[in-house]
Amino acid sequence: MTDRFALRVEGLNVHYGDFQAIWNVSIELLEGRLVSIIGANGSGKSTLLNTITGLLTPSSGSIEFFGKKINGLAAFETMPLGISLVPEGRRVFPRLTVYENLFIGSYPPRVRSRRDKVMGEVYELFPVLEGRHDQMANTLSGGEQQMLAIGRALMSEPKLMLFDEVSLGLAPLVIKDIYRRLEQINVKGITILLVEQDVKRSLKAASFAYILLEGKVVLQGKASSLNEEQVKKAYFGI
Repeated sequence: MTDRFALRVEGLNVHYGDFQAIWNVSIELLEGRLVSIIGANGSGKSTLLNTITGLLTPSSGSIEFFGKKINGLAAFETMPLGISLVPEGRRVFPRLTVYENLFIGSYPPRVRSRRDKVMGEVYELFPVLEGRHDQMANTLSGGEQQMLAIGRALMSEPKLMLFDEVSLGLAPLVIKDIYRRLEQINVKGITILLVEQDVKRSLKAASFAYILLEGKVVLQGKASSLNEEQVKKAYFGI
């Protein structure tokens, strides 16, 4: 663990046309930490992640990645810097094989020469994917597709991984296994920003948590100091 900031977001505002989705949001992630953002549907969680990665352009505010300002950069520019997104709903390429999905993840030039090594590490983390490397992604189970989406994100050798609703639509045993793999990824030194609706599981996994409501941070603090009841009140705005 270090005291260096992997990500600093300050005074972020994001609009969809005339609709403001994010209001003056500020968050910080120290390098190597796992930080959680908790909120109900429509609270602005996905919008925040999409803005950090460059899929959306902020109206105002600042986004810094290891001290470098990245607001205004497109997704194809932030990925080579070391930012990787595991999107909500997994969004694997259904008519490509497991191997081809992973191959696409090694887009940045800096990792192409290490592609086989990194793919081996992904298979070590998710052995089931190695056994299905020639299988079409749309034939995998939901849990396997989530593993593939995570594996694809790891192929770019990220410094920061953003996870959007990683447990959505998965069985409890699969969710437990996925969270175990997240811990393994974090132990390797990769900083994680985890977006979830699952309050209890998020607080257990994270060192620090932010609660979003209607696009605003309404509560924040060390995850160990935030009790579930306190978070739920902020979550529902009561």
